[in-house]
Amino acid sequence: MKLTAKNDVEAPVDFVFAQLADFEGWERAAMRRGAEVARVDSLTRIGPGMTWSTQFQYRGKDRKATIRLDAIKPTSSLALTGMSRLFDGVMVINLLDLAAKRTRIEVRLEVKPKTIAARLLIQSLRLARARVERTFSQRVAQLSIEIEDRFRKAQRA
Repeated sequence: MKLTAKNDVEAPVDFVFAQLADFEGWERAAMRRGAEVARVDSLTRIGPGMTWSTQFQYRGKDRKATIRLDAIKPTSSLALTGMSRLFDGVMVINLLDLAAKRTRIEVRLEVKPKTIAARLLIQSLRLARARVERTFSQRVAQLSIEIEDRFRKAQRA
C-alpha cells in the first residue's frame, strides 16, 4: 500500500530539515507516548545506518519494530525503513525550497505485508483507502503546523 501527502510549511528549508533530522527529539516524543526506543547502532554522527529498536502498544497488542535510516541528503531528503514481524515499510521525506521562508514537505510511505494476516489487514485498509489517506494527510499537516510553531518561537527568541 502506498500513501503520499504534501504540505507547505512557513519556515526555511534548513530549519524544516533540522526539525525532521532531530532524531533524539523523535525518540523522546515516542517515549512520551509510551513506546520503548533504543538506539542499536554504533554510529557517533547522524548518517545512514542509524538504527532503532522500538516496542510499543498498538490496538491493545505489544508490537516490535526496527527502524533504520537508509539515506540522508541535507536540506533535501530522508529515507527510513521500518521492519516488523508482519510488515516492511519505506518512508521517504522530500523537502522542496519554495521561497526564503516556505518549504514543501512530501512524505511517501509504502508498506508491504510479510504474512497472510498482514495481507488481509492491508486489504481492509485498501477498502477504507479514502479514510486512511485523509488520516495520513492530517498527520503530515499536523507535523507541518508544529514545525511552523517552533520556527515562530525560535524567531522570537
